[in-house]
Amino acid sequence: MQAPAPVLGRRALNRALLARQHLLARHEASVLDEVTHLVGLQAQAPWSPYTALWSRLAPFSPTELGDLLVGREVARVAAMRSTVHLLTADDALLLPVLTAAVGERGVRGKGPFSDTLHALDLAELAAAGREILEAEPMTPARLGERLRERWPQGAPEALAHGVRYLLALVQTPPRAVWGRSGATVWTTTRAWLGREPEDLDDPETHDAALRQVVLRYLAAFGPASTADVQRWIGLTRLAPVLEGLRGELVAFRAESGPSGRPGRELFDLPDAPRPAPETPAPVRFLPDFDNVLLSHADRGRIVSEDDRQAFARANGLTPGSVLVDGFVAAAWSLRRDRATATLEVQLLRPLARAERDEMAAEAEALARFLAEDADAHDVAIVNA
Repeated sequence: MQAPAPVLGRRALNRALLARQHLLARHEASVLDEVTHLVGLQAQAPWSPYTALWSRLAPFSPTELGDLLVGREVARVAAMRSTVHLLTADDALLLPVLTAAVGERGVRGKGPFSDTLHALDLAELAAAGREILEAEPMTPARLGERLRERWPQGAPEALAHGVRYLLALVQTPPRAVWGRSGATVWTTTRAWLGREPEDLDDPETHDAALRQVVLRYLAAFGPASTADVQRWIGLTRLAPVLEGLRGELVAFRAESGPSGRPGRELFDLPDAPRPAPETPAPVRFLPDFDNVLLSHADRGRIVSEDDRQAFARANGLTPGSVLVDGFVAAAWSLRRDRATATLEVQLLRPLARAERDEMAAEAEALARFLAEDADAHDVAIVNA
C-alpha cells in the first residue's frame, strides 16, 4: 500500500513560497534573470515592478529595468489572467499565445461592451487592429477612432477593448520607464520585438509549452494544487497536465479544512526549496497586485481571508501590502507634498515592538527609493 503524501501546513507553504519569490532574503541576480524566474511580474500599474524587484533583489537599480524596457528585452504585455505583466521578450512571444483563450473569453463573455462586440466578426476585428497598430503604434482612444471608420456603429472604446483582448499588445516606452512618463501606447509583440510569436497550433507543441510553463510556475510559486495553477494562468482543465508530469514531481497534501476533509493534493519539483516552518521571515513591502498574492486558489498561505477582504476596495484596486513574519499584516501607500515623501502604513493587527521597528526601517528605505528627489522622508504607521 502506498504511503500517504506528507502534509504541508500553512507556515510550511508560506516559507516555501517566500523562498522561491526571494522574499526570505534578497537575491543577487540580474533583473532579466529575476523576471524570467518569476515568470513575469504583475504590471497593471506601471511602477509596481520596481517595488517588487526592490524587495527581492540586492542590489537593484531601477535604471536597469528601464533600460531593458527601452532595449526591448522586456515588455509589458497582457498574459496570465489577461492582465498586464512585465515579461521577458521570449515570454512575451509565448505566454500571450498560450493564454489566448482567456482573452477570447473576455470578448465573448458578458460585459459592458457585449452589445457591440458580439455583433462583430472577431477575427476581422483582430486583423484590422493588427494592421492599424503595426503600421503605427497608438493610444487606445486613437485606435478606437480608427476602428470606428470601419465599424461606424461601434463605440470606439468598445472596439479598442476588443482588440486589446484579442491581440498580444505591448505597452511601449516611455511609459513605465523609471524617471519618465508617457501615455499608454499599443503595438503588437511582433512589431515591437521584431519576431513572430510562438506557433502553438500543433497540439503536441502546445502541450509541451504548457508543461514547461507549469514547471516554471512550480519553481516560483509551488507547492501548488491543480486549482492553484489554473488560478495563476487563467486556464481551466489542467488536471491532465499535472497528471502527465506526476513522474517528474513530488506530491504533498495541504492540511485538512474545517470540515475534516483531506486537503488538496499539492505538486512540487523534487529539489525546490521547502524551508522549515519556523524559518525567520523579514518584513517585506509588496506593490499593489503583486503576483505572490494572486497566484493561488487558496491564498491562505500568505494572507488570511479576513485580511484579504479588508484589502478590498469598491473600485477593485488594492493598496500595497506588508508582510510580517511572512504574512500580510498591513497596507501601505506613498504620499507626497511639496518637499516630503511620507510612506503611510495601515496595520491590520497589532505588532510586537521589534516587528514595528523593523517595519519602520524598511518603510523609510522604500520611501527613499520611491521618492529619491524628495527633500525629506517620513513614515507614518497607523494602528489597527
